[in-house]
Amino acid sequence: MKLYYSPGACSLSPHIVAREAGLNVDLVLASTKTKKLQDGTDFYTINPKGSVPVLELDNGQRLTEGPAIVQYLADLAPASGLAPAAGSWERVRLQEWLNFITSELHKGFSPLFTPGMVEEAKPLFRAKLLERFKYVDQQLAGKSYLMGETFTVADAYLFTVSNWGQYVGVDVAPFANLAAFRARVSARPAVQAALEAEGLLKK
Repeated sequence: MKLYYSPGACSLSPHIVAREAGLNVDLVLASTKTKKLQDGTDFYTINPKGSVPVLELDNGQRLTEGPAIVQYLADLAPASGLAPAAGSWERVRLQEWLNFITSELHKGFSPLFTPGMVEEAKPLFRAKLLERFKYVDQQLAGKSYLMGETFTVADAYLFTVSNWGQYVGVDVAPFANLAAFRARVSARPAVQAALEAEGLLKK
């Protein structure tokens, strides 16, 4: 399989999941700015949406959208515990978290990364994100991970998105439970390997 990615972007989430699941994926760098691959290929020919991640299967099928990709990868390695069994109540809870992260956090950052966004509007978006991260912090109280004591694909996604605050003035450091969660996830060997592979780990 191939995973089209951009360092530190939302594609880091399925990258972490693939490593946690013990699945071999070839990383293909795609520039989110130029929309080109390293060999000059127009990325829009790979994904008409122009965004990462894209998971390309051995049969040529391509899957886009991070929450769908991470569940697919988790289901390829059910023994990993990265996602509860399909059809279970716990799986629906996992999907609830994935939907929250993608709609309330991930997309909440989008205006702050958009060139030309008026400065006067940015404090509003930052305030909304902090409100959402406060909720996440509350939900992490007394738990190691979002679903309890088991690391899941939702944790990989939350870790990825929560890292973006440092680039756009969204300070999540005061949230103690979230800070502990981020440190816990960051220390996982698969996460360390993914960060290193994407050039994000300072040696």
